[in-house]
Amino acid sequence: MTVAREVEGRPRREKRARTPLPWLVVAPGLVWGVLRVTGAQVDAATQLIAFTPYAALWSVLLFLLALTFRRWWAAVVAALAAGLLLGAVTPRAIGAGDRGPRDGVTLPVMSANLRAGGADPATVVRLVRDNHVGVLALQEFTRESRAALTAAGLDVLLPYASLASADPRDDTGSALYSRYPISDAGSRLNRGGFRQAYGQIQPSGAGPLLVESVHTLAPASRARVDGWQRDLADQPVPDPGAPPQVLLGDFNATLDHRPFRDLVERGYRDVADTVGGGLRPTWGPFGIQPLRLLTLDHVLADRRIGVVSLSVRDLANSDHRALLATLRIPAPGAS
Repeated sequence: MTVAREVEGRPRREKRARTPLPWLVVAPGLVWGVLRVTGAQVDAATQLIAFTPYAALWSVLLFLLALTFRRWWAAVVAALAAGLLLGAVTPRAIGAGDRGPRDGVTLPVMSANLRAGGADPATVVRLVRDNHVGVLALQEFTRESRAALTAAGLDVLLPYASLASADPRDDTGSALYSRYPISDAGSRLNRGGFRQAYGQIQPSGAGPLLVESVHTLAPASRARVDGWQRDLADQPVPDPGAPPQVLLGDFNATLDHRPFRDLVERGYRDVADTVGGGLRPTWGPFGIQPLRLLTLDHVLADRRIGVVSLSVRDLANSDHRALLATLRIPAPGAS
């Protein structure tokens, strides 16, 4: 009877061992890890790659499940996937270490996407006032939001501006407000269709600073990926012969996107990544507030600028959170 049961049970065990389900579950994680580490650009996966931090956690869970059910080879694949993905993601929660120069003038800056002008102006002004913000970059800035911000007192706190407002409910407008004089103010229309306000700021006691409010096209479909890549590639980069550059705004990209990493590597520090806050999500579907899923908003500081801190704040009536960063701007003539 025992022999018969063993013979009868063997096919079941062999069939169970041959089932492809564990491989179907863990193999995508390994492919994901390879794509992330190599930076291979697959247009169809552009949106998906933004969720790499969640894929890293999922791979760890799959590894533990594979061990629990003694699927040893599946556990090996899951471990490789988890290693690749965690290796890409974890440094953002630790900090890059090099924060740049420690000397210079402290400058708080802020960025906020107003969601076609619908964000609460009182919240914006309160954040500016309470955090002594010296430079404010706004995206999806409209004529209505300009009037509402003025009524809320923004012009008193930040009297200088470079504005490119749009019609109500139009999301292409841009603005740059400053506590300090702005020269060479203007705006440009990027190839994705968004305006980007810019100007040269002159903080008290520091050298001049170039600042631009960034808003790139979102890679919401495969047809838009090329435009998104062009917008990132066209962003200004630091010029050693010019004042230091700061870009801040809605890049519609995370550090898991190779085009965005390429931009950073052209002479910037991602402030959140530098201070260990690179996993703080800034955007989520507006219809299911307050859920925030992805880190799409960034402050990029020229490597000649020191990085002090970064915080993320809720912004009423917007699908984005506001970014507040503190930078150290070199004194005049500092190298």
